[in-house]
Order: sequence, then structure tokens, then C-alpha cells
Amino acid sequence: MNLTQLREQVIAITKKTGQFIRTESQSFDPSKIEHKGVNDLVSYVDKTAEEQIVAGLKEVFPDAGYITEEGTAQDKHDVYNWIIDPLDGTTNFIHGLPIFCISIALMERGEVVLGVVYEVNQDECFSATKGGGAFLNGNPIQVTKVQHLRDSLMCTGYPYTDFGLLQVYLQMLGAFMGKSHGVRRLGSAAADLAYVAAGRFEGFFEYNLKPWDVAAGILLVQEAGGRVSQFNGSPGDPVFGKETLATNGLIHDETCSLIGEYWNQTEK
Repeated sequence: MNLTQLREQVIAITKKTGQFIRTESQSFDPSKIEHKGVNDLVSYVDKTAEEQIVAGLKEVFPDAGYITEEGTAQDKHDVYNWIIDPLDGTTNFIHGLPIFCISIALMERGEVVLGVVYEVNQDECFSATKGGGAFLNGNPIQVTKVQHLRDSLMCTGYPYTDFGLLQVYLQMLGAFMGKSHGVRRLGSAAADLAYVAAGRFEGFFEYNLKPWDVAAGILLVQEAGGRVSQFNGSPGDPVFGKETLATNGLIHDETCSLIGEYWNQTEK
């Protein structure tokens, strides 16, 4: 398999679907949203976008299975599987906040080997292949060289369905606010991870994410020279685990230490 060629084909599929999402965002009717759960929203745009992506991927690589957020294709295979989030940041989309992404990753025997994150509004396409580096609109990207948390800009995602650890999380968030340049919350984990890879953030942390939220972004960070782990620094299962910590690598241990002052005291 030629991953570089496949990446370009995936980028083309992603941008075509991105145009559909961009067009729909200009006239979207909020009354058409559905609720999958508490604060877990979906619309016809998510579902149609996913169908378009799956159809395109079946043409360029028919031997892969699928793990998709909206369930339009769920025939998981033993070797290759696409992991797809057709619209990461649906709540932003519904409210007209222009930060939402398409995220597509290809796994080979449990390892992500290709990832594409397309931020629709800025027309920014982040891509990576295993061992091939990370790119933004075709140009190489790297994580920052910032060495200390005090000089870092961090990002996170607040709990929106599971509030059992909210108080501990808010305490941890307060600690980061006091020991960094600040903490941002964009509403799209795919964008957060892509921005760490591109050097816009030094680090990102969030818990209770899904595989389609993080699979492509994790590869982007790793191929841009960063580090991804569980909150305690152990590798764990970066795609299917519940904790995601991604940094430029240089602040990783310091970030783990600060998280551990709060998170290790909880019953997770």
C-alpha cells in the first residue's frame, strides 16, 4: 500500500465533503437536530457527510472496515479499519460557531498509519502518515520547542455528558490556568490535537473521548514530534482509552505531574 498516495486521495474526499458541510452551515435549520444523549447532538449534516466519506473511501480502498460515529458503516475488519468522525464539533456547527472538523484515520492491526483532519472553515487540512511526518496544506509542521508549562498555551475539553468528575476536573483546570499562559476550549478534539501538532498549543488533555475524536489527531501529534499518553504518562491505548494527553513532549512530564495532583485522587 502506498500511504502517501492514499493520503492524497483521502484529502480529496475530505475536502469534497467539507464543501458540503460548509454550504449547509450557511442555511442550517437548528430545529432539525437530534439528541443521541445528554448534550450529544447530531443532524442530517453529520449523517450525510459520513455517508459521502464512506462512499469515497470504499472506492479508493475497498478492503478496509469502518468504525464510524454515526453508524452509517460498521463492518469492522481484522486488518484495516477507517475511523471516521464526519463532523467533530457538531454543537459548534449547530450554533454557528466556526470551529468544526472532519477527522479520518486508517488503522492497520490496531495502529494508526494515516490521519487527516480538515478544519472546514479555515480550509486547513492537516495530514500524516506513519513515519512520513505531519503536514498542513502540504507544508511540514512540528510541535513547539517550549520547555516549561509556565510558557505554554494549553487546551482541553470540558465534560459534557459525564459530570461525575466535574469538580475534580475544574480544580485541575484552575491549576493549569495559574501555571500556564492559559487554557482554551475550542469544542473539537480533532482541532485541538491538530493545533498541538502545528505548534499553536503546547498541550491538550481531555477524558472520556471516543476513537473517532482522537485517532487522526494522535498520529498528527506523534508525526509532528510530540508525545501522546494517558494522564499518568503511560502509553495505554491512545485511541480507545478514556484519557488523552498530547503535548510537544518537552512539557509532558510536568503536565503529567500537575494532572496527577488531582486526577490520581479520584475513583475513575
